[in-house]
Amino acid sequence: MARYRGSVCRLCRREGMKLFLKGERCFTDKCSIERRNYPPGQHGQDRPKFSDYGVQLREKQKVRRIYGLLERQFRRTVRQAERMKGVKGENLLALLERRLDNVVYRLGFVNSRSEARQLVRHGHFTVNGRRVDIPSYSVRVGDLVGLTPRGKSAARIAEALDALEARTLPSWISVDKEKQQGEILAQPNREEITLPIQEQLIIELYSR
Repeated sequence: MARYRGSVCRLCRREGMKLFLKGERCFTDKCSIERRNYPPGQHGQDRPKFSDYGVQLREKQKVRRIYGLLERQFRRTVRQAERMKGVKGENLLALLERRLDNVVYRLGFVNSRSEARQLVRHGHFTVNGRRVDIPSYSVRVGDLVGLTPRGKSAARIAEALDALEARTLPSWISVDKEKQQGEILAQPNREEITLPIQEQLIIELYSR
């Protein structure tokens, strides 16, 4: 399966903000944004002027990189959001938040979405007691996300759970540290997505 293999710190610098792609490193002085807060490349320190299309494109690239989707996957998600009832932009963010790899990250089982995607692929997680190894699997209200026996013995997951108290969980999910299990309580809440995302720009881009 195709996947971006380059430096993820370059992506944060390109978007001019922390995308939290490297877990704990993003909260330290080693974060690339703290050290070189300008786009990579020869002309990175110039001040580019973006057209309306350029602003929309940058917003799309930013959100796509936050959630770790390739262009075809992201376009398909946008089209799905457009067919749903309600506000299209909020539908899009809800679909992205309900991806299993994102839910695993939100629950605190891992330190980054890329790590979540890898561990889901390796079969470390279950949904309602059944092993699921598809990162794009969409969870529903009432679903229980747990660990397989292999996942319970993974050192990376154990370390993340030890630091769970330091994380703030969104209100639409809950986690039982003792049972090593999370529950989907409601649909994702737009107000709790704190990253500066302007989802309407993405809808406008794909409506051209």
